[in-house]
Amino acid sequence: MTRRDLMLIPAVAPLARAAVPKVRVAVYGTGHAHAAAKVATLRALPEFDFAGVCEPDEPRPRHAAYDGTRWLSKREVLDDPGIEMVAVESRVDLNLAYARACVDAGKHVHIDKPPGEDLAGFRKLLADASRKKLGVQLGYMWRYQPAMQAVIEAARQGWLGHVYALRATIDKPIPPKERIALAAFRGGMMFELGCHMIDRAVDLFGKPGKVSGFMRHDGPFDDTLADNTLAVLEFERATADIYVAAHHPNGGQRRTFEVLGTNGSLAARPFSPAVLHTDLKEAAGPYKAGRHTVEFPRSPLPAHGEDFLQMARFIRQGTPLLYSPEHDLAVQETLLRACGYSEETHR
Repeated sequence: MTRRDLMLIPAVAPLARAAVPKVRVAVYGTGHAHAAAKVATLRALPEFDFAGVCEPDEPRPRHAAYDGTRWLSKREVLDDPGIEMVAVESRVDLNLAYARACVDAGKHVHIDKPPGEDLAGFRKLLADASRKKLGVQLGYMWRYQPAMQAVIEAARQGWLGHVYALRATIDKPIPPKERIALAAFRGGMMFELGCHMIDRAVDLFGKPGKVSGFMRHDGPFDDTLADNTLAVLEFERATADIYVAAHHPNGGQRRTFEVLGTNGSLAARPFSPAVLHTDLKEAAGPYKAGRHTVEFPRSPLPAHGEDFLQMARFIRQGTPLLYSPEHDLAVQETLLRACGYSEETHR
């Protein structure tokens, strides 16, 4: 089995650089954990003209990614017609409002995950952006992970037989200061990291009919963080069990995304570097019968590069974004249901 056999979904291709003008972009906020990496990537990708960073709420961060960057005011970002796209990378409780301001100003928006707690506000953001023909992209970083892509493609192609279950787990030890910040959100670890796996489950199965969440605080810490969490999503003929906790010291190597069917299973484990495990009764597609392991080479693009190239193609060439507003809305609604938000919040 070659790597070419496994690349079942085409990689995001760069733009034709000689013919297409660069997309001028700014970053709004630095409070998200992904902010520094995204600044570095936008500065590195030749498809973008990096305007600078706006930080309206936090002290300016000390990180090499920001060295030499231009610091912008809110008005310099929102009032500059030359800035076509904004990556919103502030704290989760602020990101939706910042994205709202950017869409109101006519900007395409990349907004980091999860997009806040206000489903009605998120729904209106997506509707207004669509009406203005603006792109809104969510920063779910595992959408382009090749082993997960292979798992989902095998399920869609019928190579696993009848698919009846998805099992996913993320365990990550969280330092005390970060625990306190995450405890502000109902669902805790499910809200912070489970959103990634809910995004993958909705991609495969669609919107679930029933969602059950178990948000527990089981760690020996004097805080209220839901640090041992489980979401069970029920579909017409399948279930998805998503488990997220904040305890295992080697949790990164135990992260698993597995889909099971009547012909066997495929699993991505760990997530980085990407490794695929196959366990099939009968050979199907490019996969042999029995148990096999395939390692994927690292992407030549910097972190989050696939997301931003998608946005550049949408802005310059009109290529539809890989995930629709309807998908992103279904993910957010499912996440809030799993975390126990009230019906009024996610109506």
